[in-house]
Amino acid sequence: MKTKYLVMMVVAVLMGTQVMNAQDSKEQVERRGRKRMTMEQMVNMQANKIIGDLGLDDKTSAKFKDVYAKYMKEMNDLRKEYMPKRPEAGKKPSMPTDAEVDKMMRDKFKVGRKMLDLREKYYDEFRKFLSPKQVQKVYEQGQENHGKFNKEMNRR
Repeated sequence: MKTKYLVMMVVAVLMGTQVMNAQDSKEQVERRGRKRMTMEQMVNMQANKIIGDLGLDDKTSAKFKDVYAKYMKEMNDLRKEYMPKRPEAGKKPSMPTDAEVDKMMRDKFKVGRKMLDLREKYYDEFRKFLSPKQVQKVYEQGQENHGKFNKEMNRR
């Protein structure tokens, strides 16, 4: 009888600790406050950082934020257009055929041309209120941010 009672107590304690661990992890996640940022919030953060780096005044900053937001939205739409499809969960990715690889490469070239055209278009927009060196810095900063974003997504 004592062994039965002892086994029941051990099981109860183990179950209790599992429930407590699950609650702790939920609380830790809530405390960290890891919420996904919206695209608009990320673009706004990037714009503010670039504005700080360039030392723009209020009037120029307002113009820059508007144009930069439009630029980033169009760029992100283009990136989504090319986004490679991921295999379904649990399925191994199959080796693409030569025709599929050819199509993927041609699609990648098309998107690259569109991105280049977009950069050229917005270069003219940015040049209305920024110097060429400032525009260069904007584009360099954008490339750095995109690289950091990709690394973070791959890490997750």
